[in-house]
Order: sequence, then C-alpha cells, then structure tokens
Amino acid sequence: MFVEQARWWRGAEYFAGPTRGTAITLHRGVFPVNWLISAVGVVVVLAALRDLFHTIWHPTRRGGLSQLIMTAMWRLSHLLPFWHRTAGLVGPLGMVAVVGTWALAVVLGWALIYWPHMPEAFAFAQGLVPSERADLLDAVYVSLVMVGTLGLGDIAPEAGWLRIAAPLEALIGFVLLSATVAWVLELYPALARRRALAVRLALLRHADPGMRLLESSAGATTLDSLAGEVVRVRIDFAQYPEAYYFHDGADRTSLAVMVRHAVLLAERGQAAGRTEVRLTAGVLAAALDDLAKTLDQRHLYNGGSRGNVFDAYAADHRQTRPAAEEATG
Repeated sequence: MFVEQARWWRGAEYFAGPTRGTAITLHRGVFPVNWLISAVGVVVVLAALRDLFHTIWHPTRRGGLSQLIMTAMWRLSHLLPFWHRTAGLVGPLGMVAVVGTWALAVVLGWALIYWPHMPEAFAFAQGLVPSERADLLDAVYVSLVMVGTLGLGDIAPEAGWLRIAAPLEALIGFVLLSATVAWVLELYPALARRRALAVRLALLRHADPGMRLLESSAGATTLDSLAGEVVRVRIDFAQYPEAYYFHDGADRTSLAVMVRHAVLLAERGQAAGRTEVRLTAGVLAAALDDLAKTLDQRHLYNGGSRGNVFDAYAADHRQTRPAAEEATG
C-alpha cells in the first residue's frame, strides 16, 4: 500500500510521492529521469579525468580531447597571416585551453549531478528561499564552490550520498590543480632539452668538423653524446606530444631546422674508417630514424623516409633548413 506524504522544507512544501515504488514523483519530474541526468554528469566527469590521466600520467597513450584541442589550435594558427608573430603563443595557449576544458567539464559534470536533487537534498543558509535556488545556475555555483575547495558556502549538501560526493569533487579539484602544475614543470624541461640539442647542432655546424676531425676518439664521443640527446628528445616527444606545438623561434634553437645537420654528421660518421666512429654514427642514425618515426606516427602522418619526415617537420613549423642542402637524408 502506497502512502503519500508531504515534505516541508524550510517553509516551502514539496510533494515527495509514494514511499516506495519505481516512479517517485519529485518537484522536477520522475525519479529515473533525475538520476539519468546525474548519470550524464558522472560520464562527463569521468571523460575529463580519463583525458587528464592519458595526457599527463600515461606516457604510452595520448589524451584524445587534449590532443584534439592542441592540434586544432596549431592548424588554425597556420591560417593567420601573421603566424610567425603568434606561433610562440600556440603551445602555451593550447595548454591553457586544455586545462580550461578539463575544469569546465568537471564543473559542469558535477553540476549535472547536483541539479536534479536541488533543493530537497541541500540545506540553505538563512535568508535563501530553496524554491528560488534550484536551477542549473545554482548547481554550477555549488559545483564551483566545491571544486575550488572554498568551503561549503551558503548551499550545502544534506543528503547522505551527497555528503560523500561533494568532498570527492573538492578532491578532484585539488588533483586537477596539482596535475596542471606537474604538467608545466615536466613539459618545459623537455622543451629546454630539445632547444639545447638544436643549439648544439648549430654550434657543430658552425665549427664544421671535417672527416679528419670526425675520425678520432673525440669524434666518436661527440656522435655518441648526440645520439643520447636525440633519444631523450624522442622520448620527450612520445611522453609529451603537446611539446610538438611549441614553436622554437630562431633557427639556431629550432630542432626542425637543425635536425638535418645531425643526419649529415651520422652519414659522415658511417663513412669513416675508424670502427668506433662508425659504431657511434650508426647509433646516431638509428636514433634519428626512431625520432622521425615518432614524429610521423603522432603528428605528421607522412609515411615517407626519414628525410621526408624531417622535411615535413620543418614545413609544418614553417622553418627553412640551411643544412638540408648538405644532407641526402
């Protein structure tokens, strides 16, 4: 037997429906519909957390949404007539856009979780009329307060499950902030390593060591250390693919320009007479092949040879490569 009951909520009357059954009538509709809206909010939050996880903490995978945002901004920047003056902003602004998208998804997702259960599952500060604080904007306000870890504010969860869910959102907000800081602290050293390699290659190009100098223990050591730096940069591109969208600016700090001089040094070393020089040159050539493969699979989709991939890399960054004429790639 169903017994209908009325609930009084701080001076406002709400019909709670039957005490049991499958369709409990709430102030905003039918019980399953309300929970369906909350379920949509859970899906939105989980999608944002998945993207964050694969972008920052899982180096063998790429966050789908973050990669899409960074790629779209990079391609859009190529349409601007003043690209060279704004290219350096694409990477930083792309990161801001990605973090902003994560935050927006978390806030809106939790707002959808709260909204169907307002106002009956929440307690309101004195002076607030619950019936006037039950729309989506109020749910967004509650979500912002929670995710910003600003305290409970003037609208606080009162239902038992919400008293658990709301602090969980605050925890997610803290994780989002910490992950953003960690992302910045990890990405910029990777950019520094890439630019340091480009500057070193520029200095070697300027010094122009001929075959006589290359065929020595110092030449073998130089090629070996270059191979190690190329491997580290390749790992950086794999672990932080968004680093690709940071424009390096001047030619001497641009790997897109200077990478072909590494190819030239590897080819010279492989033609050397000393065994240790040929060995280290072969390692450098293999490292460059691996770098080209990583760039092609994640960004360029060229499908050609190492030289073709490096040409596409330079073209995508709108760089001229003075060393290209020397290399056969």
